[in-house]
Amino acid sequence: MTTPLGQLAIDDRDPATRRVTVARETRETRIGITLDLDGSGHASIATGIGFYDHLLTSFAHHGLFDLAVQAEGDLHVDEHHTVEDVALVLGAAFALSLIHI
Repeated sequence: MTTPLGQLAIDDRDPATRRVTVARETRETRIGITLDLDGSGHASIATGIGFYDHLLTSFAHHGLFDLAVQAEGDLHVDEHHTVEDVALVLGAAFALSLIHI
């Protein structure tokens, strides 16, 4: 990663569970992710990028965790910012959900 994560908003984190909601907003994107590591593989993904939605859905399904991703980005310019920022927030969500272990 070449730049800092910037401002992440931890909207919901229950220390008793491995469930977390994280958001990040930049000039190019608005990302919201809820991750539950103790889920069943349910996914609700909306990035505006069909193949990325498919990959994230498969990731949750085969990983047996619940994942909700809501992303808005400057897709009229390029998909790069949306893909990158979803990945940054998803990584942060995994880190925060595992912090009490």
